[in-house]
Amino acid sequence: MGLLDILLGRTKPVAPDLDRLFALPSAAVTLEAAAGFRPTGSGAVCFATVEGAAFDQTHREVQALLDADAERDGRPVQLTRDDYGYSWLVSRRAPDQLPDLVNDLHAVNSAMEVNGFGPQLLCSLVGFEDDRDQRLALVYLYKRGTFYPFAPLPGAAERRDNPLELRVQAALAGDLRIEEDLNRWFPVWGAPGL
Repeated sequence: MGLLDILLGRTKPVAPDLDRLFALPSAAVTLEAAAGFRPTGSGAVCFATVEGAAFDQTHREVQALLDADAERDGRPVQLTRDDYGYSWLVSRRAPDQLPDLVNDLHAVNSAMEVNGFGPQLLCSLVGFEDDRDQRLALVYLYKRGTFYPFAPLPGAAERRDNPLELRVQAALAGDLRIEEDLNRWFPVWGAPGL
């Protein structure tokens, strides 16, 4: 970063570090002990859809990678598109297979990045729930290299449980690199895998 960048207020973007995803299994232990949330076994990678043969080929490769593993385990891998036009590749595992789910998410992100589609990656999330069926997601922001909790209120139309999110932030501060800018804790309403 040069002097002109400093004077104009430009900052160097944070390089994504996909290996941070591997911290999720240990964070899940902390999350269960501190707040009673357990993994649901669902996770998803969100990306902006791009038109073109190269993107289609990469998408087919990623889908085939997860499908081959899924068929062996008898679990579905699903591609969906949300109301905003973003694509979600959803993987489901048994709740006690969080390390395998994290491997799935890492493989999708890595394949997209290696094939030049890193800029299309938006986030990855892993779902959790407690005994009262309260849902929670730990969301990894690809472009920031940080995590944040997202807790939609059950039965409420697009309302979130902010106090719970802040408790989770405090509980996981030693396990995950938590996004400090609360304005970047984007809601992921209706996200598959949540």
